Amino acid sequence: MISAPVISAPPATAGRHPAGEGARLGRGAVPLVAVAHGSRDPRAAATVEALLERVRQARPGLTVRSAYLDHGPPTLAQALHGLREAVVLPLLLTEAYHSRVDLPAALAEARARDSLLRVRYGTTLGPHPLLLPALERRLSEAGVRPGAPDTALVLVSAGSSDARANAVIADLASAWTARPSWAAPGFHEGGAGRWWEVVPAYASAAGPTPAEAVASLRAAGAPRVAVAPYLLAPGFFADKVRRDTLAAGADVVADVLGPSPELVEVVLERYTSALRHEPVRVPA
Repeated sequence: MISAPVISAPPATAGRHPAGEGARLGRGAVPLVAVAHGSRDPRAAATVEALLERVRQARPGLTVRSAYLDHGPPTLAQALHGLREAVVLPLLLTEAYHSRVDLPAALAEARARDSLLRVRYGTTLGPHPLLLPALERRLSEAGVRPGAPDTALVLVSAGSSDARANAVIADLASAWTARPSWAAPGFHEGGAGRWWEVVPAYASAAGPTPAEAVASLRAAGAPRVAVAPYLLAPGFFADKVRRDTLAAGADVVADVLGPSPELVEVVLERYTSALRHEPVRVPA
């Protein structure tokens, strides 16, 4: 069994970088190689590239390369080609099979090509406090007032065979229910209250399904039901979630997270956190 060094990113204030590190985020900085899952749907790669283009715009001069674990090039080994050092960052919203197994395997392939390669290994994008404002941004764009007390939410992730990853989504839904809207200023006008309820759902590998969660909320008397996809990019899961939840009685389905400003901040924060650690050689 191969394994990669998992470096937990310490908490940091979003959008702020420690003294001395800011300069490293521009020209001459350690390159960033962002690794997404990959999809047969071309919209997924287009969304990943749009996110990374916004990262480049936010940090001019920073070399940012994309890689995909499946369904198309470049592979991680191809993206790392020619680099002596890099920050490898998983563009994944939970830590599960892909970050624990697939990515270490891809790193091992890269080492087979270049035994001198050193990497700083970042953590997955989620969980992160900025992802709730990002979700509320997408809901607001779909016409849902953040924290609307007459609206119940279904928080939908792709789902995993790893119970720990699913528990992260359940905890996120509980946190979202328990406090007022997380939305940052500028999303909407007027005060925000508390959602009617927020429940988790999973597009695969676990239950309830998104359609079951919508039906359950309707049966419980929710006046309005909105669906918030905790998904990075469009594709099979996003399309299925939209189709099934609307058929089950959802009023609104928000867009995927995509290249939101919050995700750009999270990517840069994870990158900066990885820079605090010494590089390590890719495990064999």
